Amino acid sequence: MEIRIDSGVLTDAVAWAARVLPTRSPMPVLGGLLLEAADGRLWVSGLDHEASARVEVEADTLVEGRALVLGRRLVDICRVLPRGQAGLTVENARLSVTSGDARFGLSLLPVDDYPAAPSLPEVRGLVDGDAFASAVAQVAVAAGRDDSLPVLTGIRLALDGTTMTLAATDRYRYAVRTLAWEPLEGAPAEGADVVVPARRLTEIARSLAGTGPARLALDSGSLGFENAGTRTTTRLLDGRLPRHDKLFTLGEHALAITERAPLTEAVKRVAVVAEGDSPVQLAFSPTGLHLQAGYGDDVASQLLPATLTGSESLTVAFNPGYLLDALTSLDAPALHFHLLGPGQRALLTDGPEPTHRHLLMSVKPLV
Repeated sequence: MEIRIDSGVLTDAVAWAARVLPTRSPMPVLGGLLLEAADGRLWVSGLDHEASARVEVEADTLVEGRALVLGRRLVDICRVLPRGQAGLTVENARLSVTSGDARFGLSLLPVDDYPAAPSLPEVRGLVDGDAFASAVAQVAVAAGRDDSLPVLTGIRLALDGTTMTLAATDRYRYAVRTLAWEPLEGAPAEGADVVVPARRLTEIARSLAGTGPARLALDSGSLGFENAGTRTTTRLLDGRLPRHDKLFTLGEHALAITERAPLTEAVKRVAVVAEGDSPVQLAFSPTGLHLQAGYGDDVASQLLPATLTGSESLTVAFNPGYLLDALTSLDAPALHFHLLGPGQRALLTDGPEPTHRHLLMSVKPLV
């Protein structure tokens, strides 16, 4: 194999494919990136037992061939390559990487031992890359981190007609976001309801931002996306997330409305005196919103404009970290608090007809 390629293009392709490489693996070849050159193209592929990534870029192919090298080492080399034309050449048992006056050598891994990459599932439709990246980021903050409950570390992805629903919960909060997608003519008409590892889906979504429409592919065991010369797959998690329908149905409740950006800054400000996870208190009244945190002499407070309907006054309190996660994930100028009362569920939405909802449990208010 021998190719010439712009060093910037090479660096981006290698970094994109290396996202799926395992930190540790009993199979050393899974730490490798597969380079394949033919017909003026270079394909860079990486995989582990959960995910795969493959990217195609233009390259001047002098000699066709394949090479498998340590992926993270190649990433490190590409990051320090001088700008300009880079050369990749297989010489005996190593890959030479050159750019300008810099030259690197990498040992080759046994390419015949490298597993075949999983095929892309059946393409179901198209989703806008920017909208999808934003929606995944908004719900991922509520995904669990405890690997002893794998399904709670995932994001639910449900397809129903032209609506996609993304949802995540760690049992203490629950985020739900809906967005439009476009089913392809001839694709399976039935809906879908699966759970995808949150970390993997977040990485995929970030890579799709700014790339236009992406093809979404799905079967009973894996989810895939294809877009602008890239293809990635990830396995699905077993199980289902708890349904949010009943949790989000509050019945008779109070509604408070306030500006999101000033509230976010105010929560950050008063939370500096909160010890550990001690709560931030929000006291809504006809005159506005009074924020308070801390105990005794170590306290902080701030007043903000707000409206309240359905109650003369209402005081709730939240874990400051959970509250900030919710506030920063919402992107509407005005925030709607749907409140049952102290120590009960509170639903934060981005408007009267929300596409993004975030459920929090309120805690005991400050004394």
